[in-house]
Amino acid sequence: MFGIIRPCGEHGCPTLREAWRAHLCGLCLTLRDGQGHGARLATNYDTLIVSVLTEAQSTASAPRRTAGPCALRGFRPAGVVDARSRGARLAAAVSLALAAGRLRDQVADGDTAPATRPARQRLAARWEAGGARLGAGVGFDTTVLTGVVERQLDLERGPARGLLDLTAPAEDAVAAAFAHTAVLAGRPGNAAALAEAGRFFGRIAHLVDAVEDLAEDRVRGAYNPLDATGTGLDEARRLCGDAAHGLALAVADLELEERHLVERLLVTEVDRAVRRAFEPHGDDIAASYERPGWIRKSAAGVGTFLTCGVWRPRWSKRRGRDCEDRCYLRDGSCCDCCNCCDCCNGCN
Repeated sequence: MFGIIRPCGEHGCPTLREAWRAHLCGLCLTLRDGQGHGARLATNYDTLIVSVLTEAQSTASAPRRTAGPCALRGFRPAGVVDARSRGARLAAAVSLALAAGRLRDQVADGDTAPATRPARQRLAARWEAGGARLGAGVGFDTTVLTGVVERQLDLERGPARGLLDLTAPAEDAVAAAFAHTAVLAGRPGNAAALAEAGRFFGRIAHLVDAVEDLAEDRVRGAYNPLDATGTGLDEARRLCGDAAHGLALAVADLELEERHLVERLLVTEVDRAVRRAFEPHGDDIAASYERPGWIRKSAAGVGTFLTCGVWRPRWSKRRGRDCEDRCYLRDGSCCDCCNCCDCCNGCN
């Protein structure tokens, strides 16, 4: 699993947490049903927003079913969004397309063992084809997503560009996916605001990823858009803040049947993602960054997959931290049900 949206599992409104998990588990199982068990590795915390947006605009809830025990749910069954849901299928198509691009990007950057590159390229091709098939089933052309890596590489290899030029491919891809949820939900009036929200979210995701990878990229001598454009962390944070503000305004313009979960993910959790990314990082972290070999990475990937992300290696940037480090509100206070959401009837 990857993505910048990672709601705190111990706090917050239980109803919203269960709804988020229904979409997350529904995405994972839709990937399994549509592309096989291995495709569950493509589960993306961010693309489940596509499923959430589709349901939030619809007059009827997405179909649900009861899923069997899973490690992520403490080996308990749960109600999840069914693979019949067009939102879940669109989210699965986007996840596969983006994961295929991620694999191709890793090969292009030389971030894999040479012996594994042909297998990664074959897997990327399978996932790309699977994403295109799932996307076609809901009327979405995934080429706007699969072309992101090539566009990104062309920009990086070309003449010097501004930072926002480099974020444009990600912005366009997310804008297209978000806007298509209006088509699925029969809300064409939302398309423009959704495209705007997608552009801002894509920009934030790209910048947050660049900030989180900065220390490792410097140690490896790898390309990072911040260093390549001479952008400091203060400027990067300003751009993220401006984009988060624009995203919140775009979300407010949406005509939704149910907006609690949408606002929680695209406003509150995006704000937290930005805060997490810009926590102080001293030079000693970059100097002592632990970069595991491909064997350890592969073994860790298997362990993470088998536990649905519950276990993560100690070098993982996604590994959980104490509540005060990862769950806080705009005023810096740790959250609980009463001050995290306005849909709860009292504290639990």
